[in-house]
Order: sequence, then C-alpha cells, then structure tokens
Amino acid sequence: MREQKEILEIFDIFSANDPAPKSELEYSNAFTLLVAIMLSAQSTDKGVNKATKELFKVADTPLKMAALGVEELKKYIKTIGLYNNKAKNVIAMSEILVRDYDCEVPEDQKKLESLPGVGHKTANVLRNVWFHKPTMAVDTHVFRIAHRLDFSQGKTVAAVEKDMLKQLPEKYLMYANHWLVLFGRYVCKAQKPECEKCLVSAYCRSADKRI
Repeated sequence: MREQKEILEIFDIFSANDPAPKSELEYSNAFTLLVAIMLSAQSTDKGVNKATKELFKVADTPLKMAALGVEELKKYIKTIGLYNNKAKNVIAMSEILVRDYDCEVPEDQKKLESLPGVGHKTANVLRNVWFHKPTMAVDTHVFRIAHRLDFSQGKTVAAVEKDMLKQLPEKYLMYANHWLVLFGRYVCKAQKPECEKCLVSAYCRSADKRI
C-alpha cells in the first residue's frame, strides 16, 4: 500500500477536478434513493434511471410501493438484472418501513442493514449521499481502483473499506466513493483504461498502463 502522503495527493487531484461529485442515480427523497441503490446492484445507473422514471411517478413512498405489490413492481423493473429478487426485497423493505418506521428511512447503519435487500454497501451509499455521512462504500469499481492505485491490497471489500477509512480524512470520505466510481466508469475502465485521459497517471504503476 502506498504512503498516505501520495494517496492524499491523488485525492487532492480528484477534488480539484470535481469538488462535489454527485450520484448518477435519479431520486427525489431518501426512499427513492434507497430503492434506486438496491436496484443498481449488478446493473447500470443508466438502466436503473430508465426503469425508475416511470416507477417513481406511481410509487415514491414506502406506502405507495408496498401497495403496488411484487408482481406490479416487476412490470416496471423487468429490464433490470435480477429483477425478480429485487422486486421481492423492495416490497418487503417498503412494508417494514411502513410498519416499523412510520414510512421514514432510518439513518442508523444497523437498522438499514436489517432491511431486506439492504447490504453494507447499500447502507453506506445511502448514508453518504442522503445523510451526508463520511462513509466509504466499496463496490466493484472502488475495489478495482483501490488495488490498481495501491490504496489497499485488501483481499475483501471489508479490508479495502478499512484501509480507505484509515487513510482518508473526513472531507475526502464525503466524496471518495463518487470520485472512484466515476473514475472507474469513464476513465480507468476495467477492459480498456483510457490512460491518456487520466489525471493521476503519474501515480499509476500498473503493468497495463498505456502511456
């Protein structure tokens, strides 16, 4: 793992280039953001936004979503991968929010992770984006980039998250997930990294670096 000084230099560059990056998922409240994050697993944000554009017109609260039911929800999200299981989780999650949380999405990490279909990463993303908490959500992009730029060589998502939380100050944890996801999505692509567009290429030691 590279020295913290260099890690912070890299994040200084990310910050200067895009001081306040935002999620590419479309949402209007904490609930629609939570649903969008749940649907985005193994799916593109673009594909999720296309499906939720119509869905959120009819079900933008836990009460409306629960009333929709699994089979009706499937009609809206059938273009999204794993939609059968996701539909069951979204409806079950909505029913619990109605029953136990007065239709409000909880801020607490453990309470969020207790909801059907809401894992550690999903809870981290929600708390970061909606509640403005300095969390470090590690998805496939973040895991890959963290290894490529030697922020962490952790073998698990949890290990990478631990290393990142240790190395980054709160001001960067607010945006670290967005920076790394967007970087991995549009520049440092898994199949063909666009090194000529990379702002931090000077720090990259990867064998397949193309410049």
